[in-house]
Amino acid sequence: MYLSNILTNSDMQERYLDILVHSFLPLLKGALYYTIPLTLVTFIIGLILAVITALMRLSGVKILKGLARFYVSIIRGTPLLVQLFIIFYGLPSVGVTINPVISAGIGFSLNMGAYNSEIIRAAILSIPKGQWEAGQSIGMTQLQALRRVILPQASRVSIPPLANSFIGLIKDTSLASTITFTEMFRKSQEIAAQNYEFLLVYSEAAVIYWVICIALSFLQGKVEARLDQFVA
Repeated sequence: MYLSNILTNSDMQERYLDILVHSFLPLLKGALYYTIPLTLVTFIIGLILAVITALMRLSGVKILKGLARFYVSIIRGTPLLVQLFIIFYGLPSVGVTINPVISAGIGFSLNMGAYNSEIIRAAILSIPKGQWEAGQSIGMTQLQALRRVILPQASRVSIPPLANSFIGLIKDTSLASTITFTEMFRKSQEIAAQNYEFLLVYSEAAVIYWVICIALSFLQGKVEARLDQFVA
């Protein structure tokens, strides 16, 4: 009986190891081919939206301010998962069908645009008004002062929170699995559905997410240290 248990445990360990080994490459491919590219593309698009939205919030035009506030309010006031469901599952009911890749791109870009716009707006407001006046005193227009003086300084202030936002987006892309986009977590669901080892496979996916975030956090620390030296 004791020998039988040892053999059974040994067989189970071999099975678990076999599952981990064979699922690692598909999960890694899911991360490299889908999760990371999706994060990069949507973060860049979201950053462009964020700058535009932040400038609209800071402008003196009431209509632009109102539109920007409405956009930020509706995105920040509703869950990202609900936004993805509206885009992918809701829009087809009114005749607008979008594939999972584009749906995920739209959802994450809009979400990043709203949240990061507040980071950029706060960074711009943190620059002393004397910097605006200094730029205008040497003949710059307000737009030139913004582009040449204010935004370069605001970018240094906003890098740490934007880096945190990027790391958070890496993890949030797992929500794309709910709209059938085959990123890393979706791949782990497919693998787990075949071998029924949900805890094992999901834990392996979690470790891969963790390693990616650790690497990005390390890179973030290096960039911030470099910026501190530059400012000093």
